[in-house]
Amino acid sequence: MAEAQDSLLGLVEEFVSGQQDSKAAEVAAGVKDGLFTVLQLVEALGSCLANTEPRTRGRGVQLLSQVLLQCYANLREKEVEVLVVFYENRLKDHHVITPHVLQGLKALSMSVVFPPGLAVSVLKSVFQEIHVQSLMQLDRHTVYTIITNFMNNREEELKSLGADFTFGFIQVMDGEKDPRNLLVAFRIVQNIITKGYALGPFVEELFEVTSCYFPIDFTPPPNDPHGITREDLIVGLRGVLASTPRFAEFLLPLVIEKMDSDIQSAKVDALQTLTAACAVYEQKELKEFLSGLWSSIRREVFQTASDKVESEGLAALHALSASLSRSVLGPDSEDLLDIFLTNILKDCKHHLCEPDMKLVWPSAKLLQAAAAASSRACRKVTANVLPLLLEQYNQHAQSSHRRTILEMTLGFLKLQSKWLHEEDENGLVSFKDPLCSMVFSAVTDPSTQLQQVAVKALTVLGTHQGFLSSGDIDLIVDHLTRLILEAADSQSCQAAIESSGSLARVHPSVFISRMVSPLCSRLQTVPMESTESPDGAIPQHAMWQRCHEALAAVSTHHSIVQETVPILLDYVRQTHKGEINAEDVVAVCKSLHHVAVLCQENAESLFYYHQKVVPCLLSLTVQAAMQDRGTAADLHVLLSDSVLTAMVPLIIASTSRLSPELLSSSISQIVSLFLDGDVSILAENSFTSRFLPFQMEGPAAPQSLLVALLMAYVCSLPRNVEVPHQSRLLQDLLALSLGGCCTFAFTSAAKCFAGLINKCPAGQQLDDILKIASHKIESGLEDNSKRTQAVMLLAWVTKALILRYHPMNGQLTNKMISLLSNRDLGPLAADLFSLLVSDSSDILNKSSHADIRIMYRQRFFTENVPKLVEGFNAANGGDV
Repeated sequence: MAEAQDSLLGLVEEFVSGQQDSKAAEVAAGVKDGLFTVLQLVEALGSCLANTEPRTRGRGVQLLSQVLLQCYANLREKEVEVLVVFYENRLKDHHVITPHVLQGLKALSMSVVFPPGLAVSVLKSVFQEIHVQSLMQLDRHTVYTIITNFMNNREEELKSLGADFTFGFIQVMDGEKDPRNLLVAFRIVQNIITKGYALGPFVEELFEVTSCYFPIDFTPPPNDPHGITREDLIVGLRGVLASTPRFAEFLLPLVIEKMDSDIQSAKVDALQTLTAACAVYEQKELKEFLSGLWSSIRREVFQTASDKVESEGLAALHALSASLSRSVLGPDSEDLLDIFLTNILKDCKHHLCEPDMKLVWPSAKLLQAAAAASSRACRKVTANVLPLLLEQYNQHAQSSHRRTILEMTLGFLKLQSKWLHEEDENGLVSFKDPLCSMVFSAVTDPSTQLQQVAVKALTVLGTHQGFLSSGDIDLIVDHLTRLILEAADSQSCQAAIESSGSLARVHPSVFISRMVSPLCSRLQTVPMESTESPDGAIPQHAMWQRCHEALAAVSTHHSIVQETVPILLDYVRQTHKGEINAEDVVAVCKSLHHVAVLCQENAESLFYYHQKVVPCLLSLTVQAAMQDRGTAADLHVLLSDSVLTAMVPLIIASTSRLSPELLSSSISQIVSLFLDGDVSILAENSFTSRFLPFQMEGPAAPQSLLVALLMAYVCSLPRNVEVPHQSRLLQDLLALSLGGCCTFAFTSAAKCFAGLINKCPAGQQLDDILKIASHKIESGLEDNSKRTQAVMLLAWVTKALILRYHPMNGQLTNKMISLLSNRDLGPLAADLFSLLVSDSSDILNKSSHADIRIMYRQRFFTENVPKLVEGFNAANGGDV
């Protein structure tokens, strides 16, 4: 023990007198190792702590505090108690010692064995003995940290101080200027308020000590190491100012004052703070200031040249209206919401009668912002505004004026939709007939712009369940059908198609009878090839495309899907009659893909689609591939690259979201079709020869093109769905990807192989097939007839392994990098290099359930960019 004590005395002497700061770490290590205690350290510091020279005493306290910062977790309660008394006494010492004392108190405040009651004692001493704002920034930050620690760990003790704690902190914070300290101080004030500390008579003082920074005017210095932004301070201060209704009488006049500022950032900050405060304010806090707040907001929206100020003004008005809407009205209480909205209507309503003047839209926006806050506000505003708009529409004959009026009406109709679930009846019932009259009139107007707004209004009205009569719904669908079939303007047609997609969900039977049937009738009379059309008429081919697009768009309900899918498939079947070209088949496939995406929202529709579409497409394409067409140039239209490429996404969309149970029952049939030529899954399977898609030569060669459809199916399966005969399938895909002479076929095979490899469970089967693939790729790169195929396969397999972070991905990536310097293969390798980290649209993505590890791109770049740079520099050096 004597030896340890001597060692401790030596370390103290070297730190205090020798000015060797590193000795503090050695003392701390000794305390942690049990060679001596903290109280023994205090005893060893005795002579220097009694020294008449303040700086010597300061070095002693500094050593003790530095040790405590490292060892506070090892302290016992009795030690903490003794040290607290010691440090409290040192707070009365010379000011040069104070920073070290604060460091020691910070360390003690983090101790879990801090004795009950001493937190109050420490803070009282700090409040009484220290003028915090005369300290350096770091020391002030230490004081804030001590207070924060005690608030986290000794909340009830601090609350026992009552309002004295709040007053003490006000004195600590008053005059703070450093942004680092302000962030901490703002959090403390917010906690004082939100955690129920007593404010006593110091509410205004607490507001003043924080609001003096409002609005925040701070620009961080260049290369600021602390990373504090103006936005950080704004959010911190806003959290304080908007935290309690007790600040309302002080904050709201300040907000009005700042909104009157000429500085745009001050206006924005004031409006955002008002919006935040309204979340905790009620009628009684707002009553006195409503008039002034409305005047300021109205001015900013009416006169501002800034979109930001306008949007924040509207948000603040919405918040005010919402706050007033929350207030519970007693039998004798004043309805401030009604009074507030009446004032807004008084100032804005008359501007709606001037559709060609600049204040019409600001007025409409203000009214809509206030109305959107609650059902009660919406009913009040719409009851006053809609009659006026309906009257104005009839009084103005000019289409541009009518469009403005209808657009405003549409805004209020959308608001009414928002609150339908809270009301016993639709608030628009009394306006039903004039509304329908206005909208039906507009949808037949010669102005296409007015028509498009009318279509949007029809959509809103049609989605209000029970609002319109069955006759009205019939008329809406008739108008939409007319626009699709007759509107010369493509935008009006597109608007009608989009509207039909929305309304068909709500009224499927009407759309089947009044839209699907007319569209089919028109399709039967329109030749598919482009022909001359009379002047002003819609080109026949454009009409054909419109009808298909509309049929897809309305497929939002299972009953409609059962009608539209067979119609669309019939047009693919017509390819065997030679009546439809590749471009048109691609268009139909895009429509079928649209239907598949819509079907993903409904399990019944998705199952129907999958059972109906996938076998049909496979049947048609297999039949086409097994026909003897002679030369490659005479391939069937269904075998063209563009058509098969268009079929891939619709098969993926119908497969990737299907339940694993349903997929398990059909995947074996798909694999058997491609591996064994088992055509039982096909609707039309009376073939005279076998389907041999992996035979790369002879008459069956065109069949290899259909591997693209196999890829779409098996590569979109969830990982928990097992692919039967996977080993054999991988071998056949590997052979085709290296042996195929058609670019589309060997690329599809390579992608399919990679898609399966990505999901293949780790183990011997995966290791074996990767070894075989690696060997065959190496051999292929040496064979002039297979070099292109080998590079393509290498790229896709490398991508598959990079995504799942397989150990072999580095080896294959290095091979890709080495090919960059190859005179013959370098350009192709360079083109494919982007494939490794770019998103793939069909397979090897999240929607196809690929195994994608987090941050795979970052790992790839970290591991390979240095190699690429090295190779680039070496190549440049070689050129020189």
